[in-house]
Amino acid sequence: MNDQTGPSAQQQLPPEAQLMQLIGGSFVTQAIYIGTTLGIADLLADGPKNIADLAASTETDESSLYRLLRSLASLGIFSENGDRSFSNTPTSDLLRVDSPKSLRAMMLFIGDEAHARVINDMMYSVKTGKPAWENVHGVACFPYMFETNKALGDVFNQAMTASSHVQAAAVLDAYDFSEIRTIADIAGGHGHLVGSIVKKYPSMNGVLFDMGTVLAGAPELLASYGVADRIQMVEGDFFSDIPVVADAYIMKHIIHDWYDDNCEKILGCIRRSMPDSAKVLIVDTVIPPGNDPHPGKILDLEMLISPGGKERTAKEFETLLNNSGFRMTRIVPTHSPVSIVEAVKA
Repeated sequence: MNDQTGPSAQQQLPPEAQLMQLIGGSFVTQAIYIGTTLGIADLLADGPKNIADLAASTETDESSLYRLLRSLASLGIFSENGDRSFSNTPTSDLLRVDSPKSLRAMMLFIGDEAHARVINDMMYSVKTGKPAWENVHGVACFPYMFETNKALGDVFNQAMTASSHVQAAAVLDAYDFSEIRTIADIAGGHGHLVGSIVKKYPSMNGVLFDMGTVLAGAPELLASYGVADRIQMVEGDFFSDIPVVADAYIMKHIIHDWYDDNCEKILGCIRRSMPDSAKVLIVDTVIPPGNDPHPGKILDLEMLISPGGKERTAKEFETLLNNSGFRMTRIVPTHSPVSIVEAVKA
């Protein structure tokens, strides 16, 4: 969106200074990753601590840790006090384990060495149009995380669950689910989104559809919402069959994982099972036209290099849905980066 109050601090810099800040982006990502891995935000949860204590707690070199935290403090991640101590800021609080909006797992996933190698191989994707992930690791993104490197897969699942906290609230604020009796969350992970929806609507039942290895982590989360008795878990492969009958089928950050050919398979499986009166709700970013910044434009690069998917414009969503036997009825924006693309059978 355009800034109506005037240019940002970065935009006020001369072009060469703006470009140098952007060039240094990889240093920033790595610095945040190290600070997160060391648990600095958690160590500061109870108040400021001096650099000597932080270095002792993290078993790091005091001078080097100070330089790292000083650089992060200059970006608003932590705050340096006058006595060589550091405090949390609202931004660094988001790296705490106990933050309700924690981005800790997301940072640990993005900064992990296995993921960083894929980012560094982006040129392969740009030249070939194929995911760099498989080129780097010899296996596609999701099999790698859930079969080859299960520890990274666990971090990924934690990151997706954490990001759902903000986005689920935004979806619930923006969309009226009151006419839906049964909602199916397709590839819904541990069930945060469907759990949030069913909790808000006591007369609603839910279905959580995903791979068995993913569903294994769902019961505890669904129980924490108090909805485990109203949500059925169904294991399966959404490329071959989705044996679920519901009034609405919701998918958050699923369609963007794939190009149109695979998305048409997923949507086709839903279409074969869904009643004629049912709806499909796609929760993804919708790329706006023009040069304005939007988180989806950066996330689109992650889709390019990792699973081999894309963020879509409104027109691209309409085309995908039409080719899959659906008609797009509306796009509902939320107060988060995602929108809700609603469709019915054509």
